[in-house]
Amino acid sequence: MKNEFCIYSKSCFIEGDFIEATLHIQDDKIHAIHTGYKVIHGIENLNYEHFSVIPGIIDAHVHINEPGRTYWEGFDSATKAAALGGTTTLIEMPLNANPVTTTVEAFNEKKSAAENKLHVNCGFYGGVVPTNMADIEELMVSGVFGIKGFLTHSGIDEFPNVQSDHLKAIAPLLRQHDLPLLLHCELADSNTPEVKNEFSYQEYLHSRPDRWELNAIKLALEIQEQFNIKLHIVHLATAEGLPVINERKKNTNLVTVETCPHYLFFNAEDIPDASPIYKCAPPIRDKKNNDRLWNAMLNSEFDFLGSDHSPAPPEIKQLDSGNYFKAWGGIAGLQFLLSALYTSGKNRGLSLKVLLPLLTSKPAKFLNLDHKKGALKEGYDADIAILDTEASFNVTEEIIAHRHKASPYLGQELFGKVIHTFVNGKQVVKNSQINSLNQGQLLLKKRT
Repeated sequence: MKNEFCIYSKSCFIEGDFIEATLHIQDDKIHAIHTGYKVIHGIENLNYEHFSVIPGIIDAHVHINEPGRTYWEGFDSATKAAALGGTTTLIEMPLNANPVTTTVEAFNEKKSAAENKLHVNCGFYGGVVPTNMADIEELMVSGVFGIKGFLTHSGIDEFPNVQSDHLKAIAPLLRQHDLPLLLHCELADSNTPEVKNEFSYQEYLHSRPDRWELNAIKLALEIQEQFNIKLHIVHLATAEGLPVINERKKNTNLVTVETCPHYLFFNAEDIPDASPIYKCAPPIRDKKNNDRLWNAMLNSEFDFLGSDHSPAPPEIKQLDSGNYFKAWGGIAGLQFLLSALYTSGKNRGLSLKVLLPLLTSKPAKFLNLDHKKGALKEGYDADIAILDTEASFNVTEEIIAHRHKASPYLGQELFGKVIHTFVNGKQVVKNSQINSLNQGQLLLKKRT
C-alpha cells in the first residue's frame, strides 16, 4: 500500500530559510514541495501551521553499546530516545560494545544485534587499535563511515589507544578508501597534578588539562598534513585548539571539528563535587573557555555538532559514591541534542537558521549522505521533525527514553519541543510519544 500524505506549515526550513510550504510525501521520499498552502485531494493533509518543519537531525557521534553491554544502552532504547528528540539518523561509535567494532566479524555481529531495533536510521564507524593493523582494510571497505581512534586510554580495555606509528600505518589506506580518521584528541604528558580529592570536580578538570587536547590536535594535524587524509576531531572541549585547527583549515578542506552540547550548556564553575553525572572526557571546562566555544560557533568555526551520547548504569557512573576518578566518563544526552542547543543558544544570538545546518546538512555532507538526507528537498528521504519553538518542557525521568534516566539534563527546563518525527516517511513520534516502531534503516557507507 502506498504511503502518501502532505505536511503544511507556515515555517518550513528550506534552502536555509523558513518559508510557507507544503511537502508532498510519497512512500519514503519527499515527492514534491509546493510553495504556500496546497491541498492534494484523496490523501491525508497534516496541518502544522503553528510549528516549524525541519529536516530530521543527524547525530554523527553516538555510543549505543550493543551487543555485550546492552545494559548500558541498546539500539531499542537509544533509537527511541533519538526519535523523541527529532533525530532521524545517527552514526554509532565502535566502542563501548563488546566486541568492539575493530574487525568485520565484530561489525557483522553488531549489525545483527541491531535487527528489528532501529526506530531511526543507523550507520556505524569502525575502530583502530594496535592489534587490528592486519584487519583494518577489510573493515574499511565493509560499509563503515569512518575509523575512530584514541590517543589516550578509552576507558574500555579492549579498545586501547594507538600511537602515531599506528596512525601513519593506516593513513595510506584511509586515503585510498576516502574515509575520515576520527580522533579522540587527548594526549597525556608527565606534568599532571597529583590527585588529592577524588570527589572534587575541579581536581578532575585539572587532571585532564587543555594542553592534553592541544598535544593530540597538533600530532593529528601533522599526520593529516603528511598523508593528506580526512581528519575529524571529535568533541573539542578546549577553545585553545581552535586557532591551530583554523590555521590548518586555510590550506585544506580535509580537516573537520565538532563540539557537543554539554560543553556549551554547562560550565565547570557550576558543577558540584561528588556529582559524576557531569563527568566526560575531555572534561566540561570553565565559563571563559566555553564562552570562546560559543563565539567560535557563531563564527562558523565548527563543522557540525554531535551529542557524544555515552551512557552507563548508575553504579558504573559512581552516582552513589560520587568518585569522579572511578566513574565512567560519558554524558547521556542523545534525546536532548536539539533542545539543549536551542535553549542555550537562545540568549547567545544563535538563530535556528544557523543552528539547524550544524545538525542536518553539515553532518550529512561529512557522511556523504547529502544527496539524500539533511535537507527538505524533492527526492530526499522523508526524515522530518516538527518542532514547537515556543514550547518549553522540564526534563523528568518520565520523559527520558534512554535506558538509564541519569543525565545532567535531568531537572532542566529546555525550549524547543519536538512534537512529531517522521523517519523514511513513517510517523515514529506523534504528539511527543512513540507512535510506530522499526522504521529506521541500516546505513552502510557506499564504496566509490
